[in-house]
Amino acid sequence: MTDAQGPSAPGTLCLVTGATGYIGGRLVPELITAGHRVRCLARTPEKLRDHPWAGQAEIVRGDVTDAASLAPALRGVDVAYYLVHALGTGRDFEHTDRLAARNFAEQARAAGVRRIVYLGGLTPGGVPDRELSPHLRSRAEVGRILLASGVPTTVLRAAVIIGSGSASFEMLRYLTERLPVMVTPSWVRTRIQPIAVRDVLRYLVGSARMPAEVSRAFDIGGPDVLTYLDMMRRYARVDGLPQRLILPVPVLTPRLSSHWVGLVTPVPRAIARPLAESLKYEVVCDEHDIATWVPDPPGTPLDFDTALTYALKKVRDAQVLTRWSSAAVPGAPSDPLPTDPDWAGGSLYSDVRERTVEASPQALWRVVEGIGGENGWYSFPLAWAVRGWLDRLVGGVGLRRGRRDAAHLRVGDSLDFWRVEEIERGRLLRLRAEMRLPGLAWLEMHAEQDGDGRTRYRQRALFHPRGLAGHLYWWSVSPFHAVVFGGMARNIARTAEAGDGRGPAASTEPAAAGASGASAAAARAE
Repeated sequence: MTDAQGPSAPGTLCLVTGATGYIGGRLVPELITAGHRVRCLARTPEKLRDHPWAGQAEIVRGDVTDAASLAPALRGVDVAYYLVHALGTGRDFEHTDRLAARNFAEQARAAGVRRIVYLGGLTPGGVPDRELSPHLRSRAEVGRILLASGVPTTVLRAAVIIGSGSASFEMLRYLTERLPVMVTPSWVRTRIQPIAVRDVLRYLVGSARMPAEVSRAFDIGGPDVLTYLDMMRRYARVDGLPQRLILPVPVLTPRLSSHWVGLVTPVPRAIARPLAESLKYEVVCDEHDIATWVPDPPGTPLDFDTALTYALKKVRDAQVLTRWSSAAVPGAPSDPLPTDPDWAGGSLYSDVRERTVEASPQALWRVVEGIGGENGWYSFPLAWAVRGWLDRLVGGVGLRRGRRDAAHLRVGDSLDFWRVEEIERGRLLRLRAEMRLPGLAWLEMHAEQDGDGRTRYRQRALFHPRGLAGHLYWWSVSPFHAVVFGGMARNIARTAEAGDGRGPAASTEPAAAGASGASAAAARAE
């Protein structure tokens, strides 16, 4: 892929940063539909290759922390959307946010950008910055930096965003669905003004046409002001669940409650903690001035129950466009895949399995592309579950991220504790590990046809160790590879044969549990 791609056409040119993320990935098609030209800034443009709108947008390589890469990306841009933040990147995330915002502000002014639009967080009135959670404090600081840029700026301040795949929605969903009785932190009684994701997108798109004299922050929210307790109870009612028993206790601090959220929901502790810390503040809109420049059509903003209904329908119909995990995990490995045979970066361990499959290549590919999530990993489910729990305990993402779509994958998708690094439809799926490891790991699955016309399944696990710990890790787990990787290859082949009607019935051994087909995940694809 080149460093820039996409069509050229007259009209307003919008730059979208964070296009691989939850909001950015949804904003791009909305801007295109509104008649704007769109340019996306991404550190790894390949991650946007499989999005349905990729052919209608220009995609450029760059990073907001690298000022030099911003200048060409902002050239000719009319409206620049700033949708990035360093949530969960570690203790220095406030410094990273500050550096990135200053870079963007300076380069936008130098490029003659007409407007900056930023989606930030709603902060409580009357609370000094020093008393805010680091997450909210940083979001507020970024807004001030952009407003001081000399470029007319729209800062949209939202609290909890309700939409299929959002981190806030997933927290609410899993806590309510999985725990009929909950001992909860005191922040469940804090008042919050949630907003539907479709209203957030409407305000973002409408902000592109604000007049130059408007440069300010706007509070945006839905019509309901609720406590988190109210939100969980209303979720249960909308989803048809029995009434939940919720017992708030003061001893659960935001730090402790983030561990609790991390154990129960797919949201890892690195993201759950700042979200939980922010929930202790009352965040209610002080004004609705945004409607002066972006009028609300009848029936909007959506009320909380309607937003929940729409989000749940998207989940059940397996039509989740983007998820909170769409953006890469902070600190996840980014080194290129070692190539064969010219890899010269040190030790590279591999485990290779091959099998002839009595099924068509298409049937085999359907199983490969449907792997993970509720379909499982086709081998020793307990071992995968334990590995996921261990990863969560050390602050990793674990296995609960699941899949965005029950049957189809695209480059950049999160898949349990993997991320799709490459996909050649019908032939190759390559996953990069994002669990905590002393090294870099990949898993490749190939559906091929040999010279005799037989279908072949080829599976390759690769591990590049980091230091002595990495070597010890590989040798400590290698005795289990025959069970885990061998069973995985065997059960993928058997499932393809059973689904194609050309082989034996699917395996009944424990290793095949949870591997019945892509349809099983359709109801809970998030």
